Amino acid sequence: MATVGRLLLLCVLAGGWSQSRGQGEEVAVDPREGCADWMRGVAGVPGLDGQPGRDGREGRPGEPGDTGDRGVRGETGEPGQPGDAGTPGPRGFPGLPGTQGLSGEGPFTFRSAFSVGLTAPTTTVDVPIVFTKTFYNEQHHYDDISGKFRCFIPGQYYFTFHLTVQGEGVRVGLFRNGVVVSLTLDQYLSSDLDQASGAAVLSLTHGDQVWLQVYGAGMEEGGVYADINNDSTFTGFLVTPQLQANRCVLPNPIPDPPPPRYRASFPCQLRSSLVKVTLV
Repeated sequence: MATVGRLLLLCVLAGGWSQSRGQGEEVAVDPREGCADWMRGVAGVPGLDGQPGRDGREGRPGEPGDTGDRGVRGETGEPGQPGDAGTPGPRGFPGLPGTQGLSGEGPFTFRSAFSVGLTAPTTTVDVPIVFTKTFYNEQHHYDDISGKFRCFIPGQYYFTFHLTVQGEGVRVGLFRNGVVVSLTLDQYLSSDLDQASGAAVLSLTHGDQVWLQVYGAGMEEGGVYADINNDSTFTGFLVTPQLQANRCVLPNPIPDPPPPRYRASFPCQLRSSLVKVTLV
């Protein structure tokens, strides 16, 4: 027991009063505990920080929050790609009829016509009668120098003449290419003027020529008359152009082109591109 008392005394003297209990507080010494538990030394230096711990477990989902205020409207985005075509809609009601259009031109514009007359009496025989008074000759198919009509558009033509006759009588022939086609005889029986007329439908090809002339010997005493009060006229025009499967038929070989004033009416110069030229 004496030995135990001495050890306790040494511990009290070495440790003194403890400062961690507060000022004026006496440290209670339990003789049953070792010196390491109640006899403390000087505080050591703080140790280094340890490594960060591992992430904890994911928490449970929280409760939905309250709806926030509406934000400011954003800028307009770029246009998207065109969508697929929709299904056709139902058929609408018929519209009102439109107004009638203007009359158009036909696909074929064949024109050939003339109407001429005398300006002075003539008594020449067996030569073409030259009519120099023009009523109509837009295509210039009648030559007022030679007195002959020249065919530029093949087809059927109608010719007619009405002549004032003066003298003992006159026989007028309608000629085609130098061959008489029809004759008209007027027998003059009095001193008054008389009339002679005739008509014919002829089928002509390109280059054919038609004219009137006083025909035959013995007709020199008669003549065709004209003055300011009497007209002697010669008229012809195209009735039907000669077509074959929408083609304008031209001779082969093609004759020389007409004079410059006739070229505007050269055959088959048509406005329609459907017309083709065929050589026969």
